[in-house]
Amino acid sequence: MGIVGPPGRRAPKPNLRGLMKARLPDWAFALLRQAGEVADQRSMPAFVVGGFVRDLLLGRDNLDLDLVVEGDGLAFARALGREMGARIKAHKRFGTAVLVFPDGFKLDVAMARAESYRHPAALPAVQPSSIEKDLSRRDFTINTLAIRLNPRHFGELLDFDGGWRDLKAKTIRLLHDLSLVDDPTRVFRAIRFEQRYGFRLDNSTRTLIKGVVTTGLIARLSGHRLREELVRLCSEKEPHKAVARLGALNLLRFIHPDLRWSSRLDRLLRAVEHVFERCRRRQPDRTNSKFLPTRIDAWLVPFMALMEGLSAKAVEEVLTRLAFPSRQAAAIRAGHTVTNGVLRRLATHASPRPSETYRALAGLSEEVLLFMTAKTDSRSVTRQIAAYLTRFRQIKPVLTGADLKALGLKPGPIYKTILNRLLDARLNGEVKTEGEERELVKRMVKIR
Repeated sequence: MGIVGPPGRRAPKPNLRGLMKARLPDWAFALLRQAGEVADQRSMPAFVVGGFVRDLLLGRDNLDLDLVVEGDGLAFARALGREMGARIKAHKRFGTAVLVFPDGFKLDVAMARAESYRHPAALPAVQPSSIEKDLSRRDFTINTLAIRLNPRHFGELLDFDGGWRDLKAKTIRLLHDLSLVDDPTRVFRAIRFEQRYGFRLDNSTRTLIKGVVTTGLIARLSGHRLREELVRLCSEKEPHKAVARLGALNLLRFIHPDLRWSSRLDRLLRAVEHVFERCRRRQPDRTNSKFLPTRIDAWLVPFMALMEGLSAKAVEEVLTRLAFPSRQAAAIRAGHTVTNGVLRRLATHASPRPSETYRALAGLSEEVLLFMTAKTDSRSVTRQIAAYLTRFRQIKPVLTGADLKALGLKPGPIYKTILNRLLDARLNGEVKTEGEERELVKRMVKIR
């Protein structure tokens, strides 16, 4: 398997140095060169592996760098960290580390290792090994490619299992027959890669997936591991494709027995994707987006869509089974139980006052608001949600409780009443200055 040449002669290894130089930012190319030099100083073969190599050959951007060395991975990571001014987070059990650079960039480092599984769906036991054996423990052939980093061989492509061939053939192929027994989460990864790249599952992989579905092996997965795969799947640019494939392969029942693929779910997931596409068009640089000024868990929005057809009881069972953190669980719960009522409330007024929109939406997370945008067909409602996200929620009165106290008002429930009225007045444009706020407070106190 892999790259072969004429009989009796060893085929030259393709060199991707030029491709890396052309496609990578200068700092990333320099980082890989430096890693190879540090490894060479310690007589360690070093490689960049996995998804980075796959996407490089596919012409896709991917700066998720995973380095593997034959030898002491932690010692190499410490040396590279010292050289590059990065701090290290070590995981001694697996011989892995993460280098965190001053700008926040993270680099994964591992020793080449072999794995064994004590029982199906268990976490693996690991021991040091060669790069060939390290790559052979991976999930699919397209993820078994590696590039050498040591200066003498920098850029050489290693392909022991036909990964390049399958990339060119647009094929997802499991590495060995027991791959899904060892790790059933690979079923979800197979579907994710198939739909992301427009590839196809080869016949043997499709048969093995059907076997895992029939035996119910996926049900043995911990809620945490299943949740991680679903988060990755819902983080795809077009999650409706992967969810449809889960439905076709009868895999949705492992999330919940009542979960089914339907045309309604398809439309809702596509609507979610359309909302995110509109966000990207409004503000390509998400870090400076007025529409989404905070870091959000974007995957939550398609996951809310996935839950839409379930009962409240079933959603609670999913939240318990997958052990979601409290904030995420609260958002999913709100997406299921609150959104329809809020949408009806927003739709009752053709020309609502800003304060009415604010009161209807205040307290809901960005993820829930985006989900509501996907659910509604009303342009008026969409405009209200957009106005809340971009303008209304940033508006605050100038005066505070301390100012009210300075005006001689005795602390008590009246403070909340006054501050809420000031906020409404600000939202509706009734007051525009601190002086106007003070005049409004005086009128309110006199009225009372």
